[in-house]
Amino acid sequence: RAVMVHTTHGLSIGLERAGREFFLKLKAVGTLTHDDYKIITPMINSALGEVKHPVVNALIDGSELEGWELRADWDDLKLGVKHSKEFKNVAIYGNKEWQARMAKIGNWFISGEVQYFENATAAIDWLDE
Repeated sequence: RAVMVHTTHGLSIGLERAGREFFLKLKAVGTLTHDDYKIITPMINSALGEVKHPVVNALIDGSELEGWELRADWDDLKLGVKHSKEFKNVAIYGNKEWQARMAKIGNWFISGEVQYFENATAAIDWLDE
């Protein structure tokens, strides 16, 4: 008897701007792919490219993220390095040990601070400080 496994994949991105300050909210469900970065990267590059010395605070909701393809990992690194000086604070909200490790590694690549939270409200409060 065959068992059907339904896997969900999705990506939502929101970008708000006030002057040269941006608030980026990204939620990924399932496994991030190279095709996802083909969508994310131009949106971020275009929005930040319009402003001289943008300042970005980001909330990454990984609570339903399972992981990502190796090629998507490379895309993530390239995007982070390109905008490394523009990110002020990045809050990663999740529930997996590897996400906490990613937050530590993220601190090597951006000029701001990356912190991991298991509580969404705490993550947003930290970004609002």
